[in-house]
Amino acid sequence: MIKARKLTKRFGNVEALVNLNCNIPQGCIYGLVGANGAGKSTFLRLCNGIYQPDEGHVSINGGEVFDNPVVKAHCVFVPDELYFLPQSNLNRMALLYESMYPRFSNERYSELCDAFKLDRTRLLNTFSKGMRRQAATILALSAMTDYVFFDETFDGLDPVMRNLVKSMLYADVLERGSTAVITSHSLRELEDTCDQLALLYKGGIVFESDVQNLKTSLFKIQVAFSETFDKTKFDSLDILSFSKQGSVANMIVRGDSTKARLSIAEMHPLLLEVLPLTLEEVFLYEMESLGYKFDEPGSKGGEQA
Repeated sequence: MIKARKLTKRFGNVEALVNLNCNIPQGCIYGLVGANGAGKSTFLRLCNGIYQPDEGHVSINGGEVFDNPVVKAHCVFVPDELYFLPQSNLNRMALLYESMYPRFSNERYSELCDAFKLDRTRLLNTFSKGMRRQAATILALSAMTDYVFFDETFDGLDPVMRNLVKSMLYADVLERGSTAVITSHSLRELEDTCDQLALLYKGGIVFESDVQNLKTSLFKIQVAFSETFDKTKFDSLDILSFSKQGSVANMIVRGDSTKARLSIAEMHPLLLEVLPLTLEEVFLYEMESLGYKFDEPGSKGGEQA
């Protein structure tokens, strides 16, 4: 398990992370979403012992990460900006990883190279951005560590390669019980991949939830009555948002959608529809219910959520 407590990291006068707390359980795919500057990359680097916390701590399986080679041997990190040895190919990089990771599997390495159809002898500096991302993924998964960290996991990958990377992550977690922590700007990239999602905003995790519960806990209701009504008519519901235009009301409700439908149906409405929300809408309304308002341009299109 990864535990972060009051984790704080500063760069000069800029606080990249501020009192961040989280628990990431073993055997899951944990997704971090947030805009540029939210602190996603900093968090991953702290988890891998690349940075030392200014305050607080982060531990993996009970051991502090920074300056701890024993713990670091269980972790592999694929950063947003990839680095390979000069004039190296995949085979040369595989030898480097084999020297660093005790459980590096050459059999797994060969299987992944075949799956991604990459030339192991071709110089990596001749690869495209997407191919370099694939190469880094192959090396990371071949290390057979308990924890894998991917920063901007799908950056530069076409849809076919994105699906292949997702399937490889699923297999790693299901077959070996490993833990994957991945970041992205967009919920759309992560909602079908992750077991848990967390929103990082201004250096802290402000919302975290199991994906399945998150998808089913909020829903939209459209309802109309022949008589005049207002929000007080639905006091039995946990309403996060209520708006009314003419005789039609739109509500965002938290709870059991079936019970909510039955409750309103007993009022004999003229119109009653219960509609699902996208994951981005769920995050937005949950955040607004916590008092967070996003006024930046494009904040409702997925950059902030």
